Amino acid sequence: MPPSQRTLQECLTSLAPAEVLARAKGFFARRSTLYAAFLDREGPTFASFRGQGGEEIVIGVAPADGGAGTRVTGSTYLFDMQVARFLSTLPSVAQS
Repeated sequence: MPPSQRTLQECLTSLAPAEVLARAKGFFARRSTLYAAFLDREGPTFASFRGQGGEEIVIGVAPADGGAGTRVTGSTYLFDMQVARFLSTLPSVAQS
């Protein structure tokens, strides 16, 4: 995966924005101590976390185009694998 795709990742989920953010808070707090990240700031459309060495992870949510689900964006510099794992846990929007 090229560096630009590792630092900014996206997916489309059937979950509501608030549910995505709640799951992100649980997911990153449960990681092993080396990869744990703890809530730093939050708002209705984002949650930012701090991890090892002050590394930041930001998860943003917005209604998807056409109202079919929620677009989830994850941004980080070093925790790209953890962001990819989190995004993979979210149910995708059913394709018609």
